[in-house]
Amino acid sequence: MIEKNTPALGRGKAVLRENIKGITKPALRRLARRGGVKRASAGIYEEARNALKHFLKEVLKDVITYVEYKDKKTITVMEMLLALKKRGRTLYGFRPT
Repeated sequence: MIEKNTPALGRGKAVLRENIKGITKPALRRLARRGGVKRASAGIYEEARNALKHFLKEVLKDVITYVEYKDKKTITVMEMLLALKKRGRTLYGFRPT
């Protein structure tokens, strides 16, 4: 029980967890279907998550490099497009403002 004269304890610290688990099995299945896969084994989902995590880490390193060079704190579409282009994944359909 909390005494009346003591400060509130608060909610506590946030617990960090693997956000990559948010990429669900059905989401990965939909991506595979779009790529032409008819059937996938059970172990492929964790492997796909690991590959996605590695790809995002590498792209975000480049994005951070562009942002730090410009002395900015906000990532814009242009930095993402440049980082993807550097990796050979040119993305069309976005107009940088």
